[in-house]
Amino acid sequence: MEHRVVITGMGAVSPVGNTAPATWDALVAGTSGIAPIANVSTEGLKVTVAAEVKGFDGAERLGEDVRHKDLNVQYALAASDEAMADAGLSEAEDLDRTRIGVYVGSGIGGMKSYTDAVDTMRARGFRRCPPFMIPMMIGNMAAGEVSIRHKLTGPTLPVVTACATSAHTVGEAFRAIKHGYADAILAGGAEACIVPEAIAGFTNCKALTRNDDPATACRPFDANRDGFVMGEGACILVLEELEHAKARGAHIYCEVVGYGNTADAYHITSPAPDAQGITRAIKEAVAEGGVDAAEGLYINAHGTSTPLNDKTETIGFKQALGEDAARSAHISSTKSMTGHMLGATGALEAMVCARAIETGVIPPTIGLAEPDPECDLDYTPGHAASATVRWALSTNLGFGGHNAALAFKAYEG
Repeated sequence: MEHRVVITGMGAVSPVGNTAPATWDALVAGTSGIAPIANVSTEGLKVTVAAEVKGFDGAERLGEDVRHKDLNVQYALAASDEAMADAGLSEAEDLDRTRIGVYVGSGIGGMKSYTDAVDTMRARGFRRCPPFMIPMMIGNMAAGEVSIRHKLTGPTLPVVTACATSAHTVGEAFRAIKHGYADAILAGGAEACIVPEAIAGFTNCKALTRNDDPATACRPFDANRDGFVMGEGACILVLEELEHAKARGAHIYCEVVGYGNTADAYHITSPAPDAQGITRAIKEAVAEGGVDAAEGLYINAHGTSTPLNDKTETIGFKQALGEDAARSAHISSTKSMTGHMLGATGALEAMVCARAIETGVIPPTIGLAEPDPECDLDYTPGHAASATVRWALSTNLGFGGHNAALAFKAYEG
């Protein structure tokens, strides 16, 4: 027996807001979270701008000592608290917690915890290795800590597919609930790796923009784009089996209806130029969802502001949906405001799709001033738009050739 799956809760910590509502409001307003890097030294670095989370105090937000929790875990815990409360699960006493799981991933994990530990050992010797180095750096710890905090003992796992990580956690959670393995799953991702070592690594593999103007550094689909801007944060969604949600009287944002998961098998960092991987992922999500590609579609594109990604996605949309449907869709890249939140980006963009369906508002792609002739679809430049959104699609591509597509539609009972 297959089950319908809905979104009943959301939580976020992002470069434009430290809650889900604040994040959504900022995105609709076209507010950028990109600024000169403030939290680490940029001395010797060629990149000096990023989309950092601002004003976040983990100890205050979580009400506990956070010295032994990497920042990505702190973000995940804060987002999970908000998502649980939003879904009405925080105070529920009759939950079967063996039927509620946690699928939370991180593209990189606790990189700052690792680099800080290495600095300590270099200065003081291996015997001074911090005892919490391993649990603070490993990429599964956000999922583990969320499970522990909320006493959720259902299916629990991380996913690591680079920039597609939390799109895959949402997709895999959808499938687990659809096929009866859980009643609800907290799904999402977290990232906190705006540190000199990661900045240098992404810079030298030619992924980051070296543009130091925050207003133009990230301009997806623009002819002058030249690389992505690093971001950070977390987003957690509560995916829930429909009848379980209805029995609780939960608010339903939208229905999750389709998921595509493919690989390019082409290159470790570049998308396949024929876009066949993301094309197939989109087709799989659309087919599973049974949606009409030409009817009221919003697409939250991966839209990284790299020359190859944005061109490849445009090809993929046309190949998967058909030229006419692709041209009639409303599309935007919220990375133009949040930067690239890496392992957290897929879940946050899924959240944007859910809110766009619910509100009929399409967030803009800011910074798009000179459209690339090869990116010739409606990318909602500059300002939010209003539309009747019957369904939405979120696409994400990750280093290693990973592709994910998620399909959502308005809940109709």
